[in-house]
Order: sequence, then C-alpha cells, then structure tokens
Amino acid sequence: MVSAFSRRTVLLTGAGVTAGLAWPGVAVAGQAGSVGFTLDAETLDGGEQITSLTLGTSRLGPIDPASLATTTFSVHAKATSPIDAGGQDVGYDLDRPVTAARLDRHGNVVLELSHGEGQTGGGTLGYLNSRSRNVRLDLVYTITQHAPLRRHGRPVTFTRFTQGPLTNPEVDAFTHHVSRSGMKYRLYSPAPRRGRRPLVVWLHGGGEGASLPDGYYDNETTLRANRGALGFATPEAQKIFDGAYVVTPQCTAAWMDDGPRFAPLIQEIVQDLLRTRDVDPHRVYVVGCSNGGYMSLKMTTVYPATFAASVPICGVVEARKEGNPPLIPDAELTAIRTPTWLVASRDDDTVDPQANSVHAHELILRSTLTLYDHVVWNGHQFPGHWSWIYVARNDPSARGTHVWQWLARRRS
Repeated sequence: MVSAFSRRTVLLTGAGVTAGLAWPGVAVAGQAGSVGFTLDAETLDGGEQITSLTLGTSRLGPIDPASLATTTFSVHAKATSPIDAGGQDVGYDLDRPVTAARLDRHGNVVLELSHGEGQTGGGTLGYLNSRSRNVRLDLVYTITQHAPLRRHGRPVTFTRFTQGPLTNPEVDAFTHHVSRSGMKYRLYSPAPRRGRRPLVVWLHGGGEGASLPDGYYDNETTLRANRGALGFATPEAQKIFDGAYVVTPQCTAAWMDDGPRFAPLIQEIVQDLLRTRDVDPHRVYVVGCSNGGYMSLKMTTVYPATFAASVPICGVVEARKEGNPPLIPDAELTAIRTPTWLVASRDDDTVDPQANSVHAHELILRSTLTLYDHVVWNGHQFPGHWSWIYVARNDPSARGTHVWQWLARRRS
C-alpha cells in the first residue's frame, strides 16, 4: 500500500492501525501498519537537496540487514510552488533512485537517494523568474514497498508510510528570531565558554529575500540556497574563529531596492546581539553575496565603526539602469577604511566583475581582490556568478593567508 503526505503535514490520515498488536503498529500477519519517515536534507554548494529518507523502524526491534536492498523500496517525489509561479513550472514529479538501503545505529531504515550538483528532482527550492526569488517547494514523497523486511526470521510489510518533517542538521542549528523592527533572521550560537566571541553577519543574495506581495517571508532560504552562512558555522570555521556567532538577516525585498533604508534594520540586529550575547564589539564582520555583496559594502559606508572587516562577493556598485546614479558612488568607495576583501569570477554574466568588484577594489584603500576565471568546485562548474562558493569553502587566499583566517585576525 502507498500513502503520500505533504512536507508541511505530519498528521496521520486514513484507517487506524489494527488494534491488539504485540508490537505498536505491528500486525500479527507480518503487516506493520504505519511507519513515519523524515526527509533528510543537506545544503550542497548549489542548494539544498533531499539526500535520504529515514523510516522510523527502530520500534520494531532488530531488522535483518540482509533483507534490505535497493529494490526493497521505491521512492517518488513531487514538488510544487507554495505561491503562484506565474505559469512557470518550477517543481518536479519523478522517481528518486534509491542508491543504498541500510540500518542506522538506532535500527531505522535509511534509504539513500541519488543526488548531487546539477541533478534535478532532489532540490527543496524553486526559483521563480517572475519574482526573482527562491521559494521552499511543497514536497510530497511517496514510498512503495516491493519486498518484506525480516525480523527474527519473520516477514515485515508496512501498510502505510507517513511523511514527517524535513531535517537538515546544519540549518536546524540556526535558531529563528525577529527583530524589534520586524526583520527576520537566523542565528548560530557557538558552544558556550567564557569570553566574548566574534560575530559574522551574512547578507544573502537577491533570490533569498521575501516576496511580501505573496505573503512569503519564510526565514529559510538564506540557509538553504547556498552554503554562504553555513560555511562559517562548520567545525573548521569555528576553530579558526575560536567560536563565532553567525547571523543571517532576511530582507523583506532585495537589499539593492533601498540599501539606505535596510542598513539601520541590519544595524539594529547587530546592536541587539552585542547587547544580549557575549559578542566582541571589536570582532564584527560582514560578508555577503551579489545583492548582499552590495549591502556588505553599503554597511561599511553607513556604519564604518561597526565592522572590523568586510568580504563583498560579486557585489554591485554600479547604476542598476543607464542614467541612474551608481548604487555606491565612487566617493563613498574611496572613503571606505574598513579592511575589505572582494571576491568575484571573470565569467560572471549576472554582475559585471570589471565594473563592480574590480572597480571597487581600485578605489578602496588597501583592499584585496580575488578574481577567479571560473567557479568550479569538486569537478562541477557552476555559473560564474556563484563565486560565494569559494568563500563558503575558505578558498580565496592572498600572501599565504586564506580569507577566513584573514577575517578572524581583524580587529576594529
């Protein structure tokens, strides 16, 4: 029997489990009623994907691992947009190949799914061209059992599969918050110890902002579209920074729509964290990509005393339309005294690196520029605009020092 449930729904539906069973939900004839499963996700460089499903089978007792094979279960996935996509097909409806089936240390069945950069059908986000926004897709996963499992030599067949929550340990480590002005943000807090900690402010790209006309403001895509913020919460980064807070404000639109208006809202979050957490006011760093690259530079022009260093990635400083003034005038760039490390790729066809990152580098005193030819990681070539991947992996280096180490050494 097959059952399907929305990612946003965890309630059981349909007929109840047969009563009078020796094990909860296990029928006497080898049928095991309903079993719940979670969607296990990872944020890859190209965005979050569902990489496996975990079935809550530990309650049944020991299952013979020899009874598990990639053909024991099949998996189907359907994804749809939570808001009007304007006729664009942003989802998918397909089978997900099971590449491995195993038991985890708790005795739960784990179905590993085919996934990887560039693969369709595993992503949790969809990009709406009409809104220029990423949205979390509504996911419905369907599991079909084709052969029984075995427990103590007896067959076990499930009659229903109930979809539960999506879990992503890296994303889930960031808590949800709303500022006094109503701006949502996520916060990673380092392991507790004595002493004050650095704070990394990650400013997302245009695709991760809200779409308020649609009532869409999810405080999620900032951590699921790429590894920009997550990179600073990895054990490797935390060791370099000796434990750092990482905050990811989510814009109610796009930062470039009105940087001067959004700057005080970001600053309010920073000041609240300085007041309520053990943050070192001399080690506050701002890092951002694309739209957020612009906003990173803007923050250092509006609040020059707040930030010990800035890393604008593929940011925008030029005018958005011909005849308009530049987003950040040359005089403001020339006045920046915050240590600045710019990153971009020569093949960026979204934001011209020469007119933006290179131009800013030429004007910002003692700034550093890392300019790649292409964006390639682990053998996969990404669009040239995605140079934030390199910063999320601590790849840029200058004079023998990588960008995370450079940031960690800066003091205001």
